[in-house]
Amino acid sequence: MPVMSKVEAAFCRSAPWRAFTARIVVPWVLRGENLAGEVLEIGSGAGANAAVIAETQPQAQITATDLDPTMVTAARARLERYGTRATVAEADSTRLPFDDDHFDAAVSLLMLHHVIDWEAAIHELARVVRPGGRVVGYDLIATAGARVLHLADRSPHRLLSRSELDRQLTTSGFQDVDVTPALGGLVARFHATVRASPNE
Repeated sequence: MPVMSKVEAAFCRSAPWRAFTARIVVPWVLRGENLAGEVLEIGSGAGANAAVIAETQPQAQITATDLDPTMVTAARARLERYGTRATVAEADSTRLPFDDDHFDAAVSLLMLHHVIDWEAAIHELARVVRPGGRVVGYDLIATAGARVLHLADRSPHRLLSRSELDRQLTTSGFQDVDVTPALGGLVARFHATVRASPNE
């Protein structure tokens, strides 16, 4: 799984991104849902999103993960003030180092397109989130604008379409899948519930 470009990494550590995340991104993604229990964030970068979740979701115990050691170090420093309510781990989202049904919920915020095998990351979310648990997030959609942006900074990526995201969530074991485009189709917000096994 590739890491972010230097340009993207610097942006994700910036004050404007932290402010935008706190005021706009996380509330828009959650859409009024409350996160509680063990909550996983994949591709957490420098921990800006995880910090907002820790601040606004008092019932959540957040585990922030990223593959990039630099981002993991930055996230640990940012989340240290939350004590045991927030932990950070270096992890590949396509091979998460957690047991099946470990988390009550998970979030993925603008990171799937950085994972070349993003289908495997979605499958892993279905594995580590318990049946009935929620997965929420958003990502860039394969548009001309998104392609130009990533060609300009040369970051490794594989953009996804709305239909591909919807289909992969469903085939990976999710139900109540809702993939909604926004910003003129540049991004899509998604919500889904892990399907219970037939024996449950």
